[in-house]
Amino acid sequence: MRQTYAKLIKDLREKGSFSQKEIADRLEIARTSYIAIEQGKRELTLSEAHKLADMFGIEMEDLETGIIPNYEKYKEMILAYLRVAGHNIDGKIPKTKLAKLLYLADFAWFYEHLESMSGMKYRKIEFGPVPDMYFRALAELEDEGLIFIERKGDAILIGESEAAKRNKLSSITSNEKKLIKQIAKKWKEKKTKEIVKFTHEQLPYSICENNEIIPYSLITQEDPEYVF
Repeated sequence: MRQTYAKLIKDLREKGSFSQKEIADRLEIARTSYIAIEQGKRELTLSEAHKLADMFGIEMEDLETGIIPNYEKYKEMILAYLRVAGHNIDGKIPKTKLAKLLYLADFAWFYEHLESMSGMKYRKIEFGPVPDMYFRALAELEDEGLIFIERKGDAILIGESEAAKRNKLSSITSNEKKLIKQIAKKWKEKKTKEIVKFTHEQLPYSICENNEIIPYSLITQEDPEYVF
């Protein structure tokens, strides 16, 4: 765990313009002990971890994963997929399929760069890997008039509104958009049950326990052709 949070702590300290001594003083430890934490040579105590989480305004889970979610970027990823992966006629994507496409983008990006595209935490649930915030993100985008959600039989379909199409997706880099397009092209004509089967059979989902947060690092053990 220590290597996971060491870089995150250093990045957050530098972003907040804190000196190593300032953080060490707040943790009530010697500066040399704090430096060892940043270098991954010393574990945090539970008390120290709580203090750091409060200080940086993050969750304890963020320290455990070493990744801080970028919620607004995740919402832009939803819009990006609606622009390139929707049905050829109406541009809509089934809600479950959209969740899997987002998962593939985050984990495929981690496979290549050892960091997630959005930093969202994906949980193993019955219908596949999905962040707890997925449903909130859809509700907010609908409230903002950027997407519409409609029910067709048992299916829930997501589409981008005309207003949203004028919005620039500034949080997503050109290379990230390129990966999203690659994934969209592969799965555009596939049925939802096919992408669900694919993600369920991947190593990250298959070896985790139900309701467990899926570690991004597991995707690095997957064969390249099965990443997305």
